[in-house]
Amino acid sequence: MLFLKLFRESFLFAFDALRQNKLRTMLSLLGVTIGIFTIIAVFSAVDTLRNNLQESVNKLGNNSIYIGKWPWAVGDNDYPWWKYMQRPVPSLREFDQLQKRVTDADGISYEINIDSRIIKYKSNTVAGASISGVSQDHDKVWNFDLAEGRYFTDIESRTGAPVTVIGYDIAQDLFPGGTAIGKQIKVMGRNITIIGVFTKEGDDMLGNSDDKNVLIPINFAKNIIDIQNENYQPTIIVRGKKGISEEQLQSELHQLMRSIRRLKPNQDDSFALNQSTILSNGLDQLFGVMDIGGAIIGGFSILVGGFGIANIMFVSVKERTNIIGIQKSLGAKNYFILLQFLIESITLCFIGGLIGLGVVFLGTLALKAAADVKIVLDMSNIIWGVGMSVSIGIISGIIPAYSASRLNPVEAIRSN
Repeated sequence: MLFLKLFRESFLFAFDALRQNKLRTMLSLLGVTIGIFTIIAVFSAVDTLRNNLQESVNKLGNNSIYIGKWPWAVGDNDYPWWKYMQRPVPSLREFDQLQKRVTDADGISYEINIDSRIIKYKSNTVAGASISGVSQDHDKVWNFDLAEGRYFTDIESRTGAPVTVIGYDIAQDLFPGGTAIGKQIKVMGRNITIIGVFTKEGDDMLGNSDDKNVLIPINFAKNIIDIQNENYQPTIIVRGKKGISEEQLQSELHQLMRSIRRLKPNQDDSFALNQSTILSNGLDQLFGVMDIGGAIIGGFSILVGGFGIANIMFVSVKERTNIIGIQKSLGAKNYFILLQFLIESITLCFIGGLIGLGVVFLGTLALKAAADVKIVLDMSNIIWGVGMSVSIGIISGIIPAYSASRLNPVEAIRSN
């Protein structure tokens, strides 16, 4: 009870001092506010970028291996680039062999990406549509939802039926206010029936979106183009069964691909096995560096604010030296004087920190409204900001408060 009483009296003294010196208080708050705003804004920006990129990576699917010509990350810098150029792209024969021999896969799909084309429906056209040819297991190796309709049946995939699943934006442009299911559109000069429409996704930070995608069976595409042409970036995607780790799946695929391509033990791999964790690990390293950079930038801002608070507190001690002498002559203990100035410093920093957090929060709302961006402002960052404010208040105020508590009451009274 005694401590709470002393704390209350110290807080009232500190609050009265802040109220009587409004201009000085505002200038003190400005330094801390800018510091807290800077460091929390930087951390929030980094977290937002990390979260949005990670969501893009998650679309690639968990426990999936992408077999292609090029690696997503070059691990051996001594490996000459021209050897990558000489690698063959995955073929349909290899796809068929993997389908027959792989044991740890839940789904395996052969996929190509065709250059952007114009899609037509009567007098309506859509430019820039991305056409993808996929085999039956595409729905097993990729994560997507349908707004209406359905995916290809096994018979449609095997016979190369002229059917398609189109993106939400394409459906809206070609059939404004109406349904797309059952309509026939012209793709690469062929009439194709729409059986499904993807759910609206929006563009992510890696450019992955089905909104302007046109999905056709690979066996249908085979009748129109050379699907094994390197320009179409043929890729075999394999998703492992539940309970099968990526390492186990990758090990099996590595052995099978070397066997299928008849590579000798002393020969290098002529293929790349990529997985989403490669991108995730790369993002972790990148954002680890960005976090350090953000901490340094915010640290300097906080340091400037802390020096400002310390200077203001020294001035406050100087101005109130006579009052301190009177308080001590009336029996005030040293810890009461110390606590009085320390609380004043902490209060200044705490209010400045809250204002800084408020500005960040208002900024996130403005960005969400203006750019429809998903902003991340974690509770951990908020707690960290408030904790940093209090810590700066203690560090900045402890020396001035200690010097005030050690003043000689007689000399302090005579100071004026």
